[in-house]
Amino acid sequence: MPIVTISRGSGSGGQELAERVAERLGYEVVSREQVVHEAADFGAPEAALQRALTEPPGLWDRFHYERRRYLAFVQAALCHHVREGRAVYHGNAGHLLLPEISHVVCVRLIAPLAFRVRMLRERTDMTEGEAAEHCEKVDREREKWTRFLYGVDWLDPHLYDISINLRTMEMEAAVELVTVLTRSPGFQPTEQSRKAMADLLLESRVRAALAADGHTASADVGLRASDGVVFLRGRLRPASLVDSVIEVTRSVEGVTRVDREDLAAPELTV
Repeated sequence: MPIVTISRGSGSGGQELAERVAERLGYEVVSREQVVHEAADFGAPEAALQRALTEPPGLWDRFHYERRRYLAFVQAALCHHVREGRAVYHGNAGHLLLPEISHVVCVRLIAPLAFRVRMLRERTDMTEGEAAEHCEKVDREREKWTRFLYGVDWLDPHLYDISINLRTMEMEAAVELVTVLTRSPGFQPTEQSRKAMADLLLESRVRAALAADGHTASADVGLRASDGVVFLRGRLRPASLVDSVIEVTRSVEGVTRVDREDLAAPELTV
């Protein structure tokens, strides 16, 4: 069965849509907070993981590899949750963390500012002005975040399979739209898309393992997986780091072979 990702602004009704779609389809609901909590098992503080998923680039991104590490943990946790399908994820970046999986239904939920303000005031003690300011701040930060990390505009409709605007549409109609889309032949898992998901799951596990290991955490390594084989690429120094990367990669469950042809330590010149 397909995976559903719902991207939304703060207070846009994404959680309600996710829960109702999941109930209709008999799916699991997966939230950003849940994924972050489980990603913390790799050894990163939950607060830092939350910042990596929400804060725009700033001074701390001089240490960009730290954010890369945290995103590796989050991606591994998300892939583990949705690997079998039948899941609805609500939170930013779901569609970006699950790239090129054809049985992922990418939904963008839009709501008028007045709707979002009302939702936030019902859930928090914010005033109307504070809620409006919060929505606008989150939207600005999310736009900077996605441009910085992925080079895309999170509002670009081409990133989504459907955009739903609650300005004129009732929530029940939105639930029906998403439900119908999940039953479309084009979103059903295929042998190729299942392989793509399995490969992405293994890639995410390897990235998380490298990011969690003290010897390899800062190593800038490119990798891809295919049918259990992990292909590594990069130029690392010292040479012992190459050995450490290979050792950690081999230790990950599901890795059957490591191809290090494009992974090397450049020779020192005098």
